[in-house]
Amino acid sequence: MRKEGLSYCEAARQFEVGDDKRVAAWERIYLTEGPEGFAVERRGRGSKGRPGKLPSKVEEDLLAEVQRLRAENAYLKNLQALVLEEERKARKKRW
Repeated sequence: MRKEGLSYCEAARQFEVGDDKRVAAWERIYLTEGPEGFAVERRGRGSKGRPGKLPSKVEEDLLAEVQRLRAENAYLKNLQALVLEEERKARKKRW
């Protein structure tokens, strides 16, 4: 396109690309990233991505909290099961 001095519209027509905006986007990618830029998958909505890696102290604290909450959850489930069992026994005695 640059060698022949073609506009975006002319290049799109010559190479049978549906939209001249696509040609403009390709040129921008080529000028900023070089030929390697075309190896990157660009379909779909851009991902916001995950934030950078957390500091190890923060990560350790979060993992410890997850473990504590899982243990608390298991304890409460067991407690609920015991309470329900006691209620069932009490109902059976009343009958």
